Amino acid sequence: MRKMWMFGLKRFCMAAIAILIIIAAAFLYGEREAALPAASAQPLLAPASASGTEDAVRADPNEGGGASVVPLQELAVQSKQEAVVTVPLLSAVSASATARATSTQAEKIVYLTFDDGPSKLTGQVLSILKEEEVTATFFVLGEHAKQSPELIQRMKEAGHAIGNHTYNHEYDDLYSSFPRFWDQIKRTEEVVREITGVRPAMVRAPGGTYGHFDETYFKLLEQGGYKVFDWDVDSGDSKRRGVPAAEIVKNATSEKLKDEMIVLLHDGTGHEESVKALPEIIKFYKKHGYTFRSLSPDQKPVQFSLAAASKIKTKPAPSKAWIESHIEPNAALFGPGEPLYVEAGGVATKLAAGEYELTDGQYMVPLRSTMERLGAKVSWDGQSQSAVIVWGDATVIIEPLKETLVSKGVEVSSPLTPVQFSRKNNSLWISLRPLLEATGHPIVSFEAGREERRVKAM
Repeated sequence: MRKMWMFGLKRFCMAAIAILIIIAAAFLYGEREAALPAASAQPLLAPASASGTEDAVRADPNEGGGASVVPLQELAVQSKQEAVVTVPLLSAVSASATARATSTQAEKIVYLTFDDGPSKLTGQVLSILKEEEVTATFFVLGEHAKQSPELIQRMKEAGHAIGNHTYNHEYDDLYSSFPRFWDQIKRTEEVVREITGVRPAMVRAPGGTYGHFDETYFKLLEQGGYKVFDWDVDSGDSKRRGVPAAEIVKNATSEKLKDEMIVLLHDGTGHEESVKALPEIIKFYKKHGYTFRSLSPDQKPVQFSLAAASKIKTKPAPSKAWIESHIEPNAALFGPGEPLYVEAGGVATKLAAGEYELTDGQYMVPLRSTMERLGAKVSWDGQSQSAVIVWGDATVIIEPLKETLVSKGVEVSSPLTPVQFSRKNNSLWISLRPLLEATGHPIVSFEAGREERRVKAM
């Protein structure tokens, strides 16, 4: 019996102690709640006035941002209602400030660029880049791209950027006059477009621009819609034949590090050591926190300064007429505008803005490139100064000097729509409707929308 009484007393005492603890906690919590507004209102919303009064200043939204004086007691009551959100708000502001501070830290970017390809070594370079999950930029030569279209396609499919490094890299030809340089750029551009469907807008001069470009080269290329890129870091892999990999790595990693670096490498024939050096170069920049990216025509290019006039071979300036027919229309190839889709004989092709013009209600197109894309064969007879088109059963002879167009082999509506001719970028341009009619493909519909235009022929 005594044991039961002692056990009951023990339970009673424990319950009493628990009740006292709860009462004390509630009392302390109430004291804290009552004190919180008065303690927190002043430092969070406004300091005490200089006169020592217990007034606080706050903005009055009804007064256009002016200030009004509110008694501290009233402010405390208001703060009691807002006390729950005040601390989280300050935490959010603090977190936001930290995030902004972190985001302002500049990202370090390195652009690996490869010149003179593609070659048999380019496949190895692409494999290394894929394994390292790195993108790069390839400035290709037109004559090599034409021989290895599958490598150009691999570059595109892997997400690498493709730039223009002229057609044959021959200095004497390229830097004899700007029109000669321009011709090589346009030849390579067409090769790459045929393979990828995209025109490369980025150009790198063989040997770099220093000592090779004058103001005319820079000005006219920019006016024509191109971006010229030099480099920050020279790996030295082309300074002489057989530069060892260790030296290439040292050259490519010894420059003072900046937030953005463009590294010059080569993937042309004879650059086996550059391929060997590539993994170490990538490893170095990864170790130093760099992100690898491809160059873009949207970014500001790195360009060498002009050399002194005495170091640049005198070059004849192109004529005004040449500039008007070659440079001015070219920029439209890279600018905004609706593409023109042409369908004829069951074949369709796309002409980008700049590859056609709408003149006097007629579409003007470059004769050779347009017809070859549709499957026709086009040849030029220099003796008679005429173009010959063979497409299926149709043979069309075009004499631009006489402004005549003669069709053989197919029945055409008579008379044909009047033909218009012009010359741009060394290409003969002709009005589309009579051209299609002459080949036995009369136009059946036109469509013109905000995003594209379409011409459909039989």
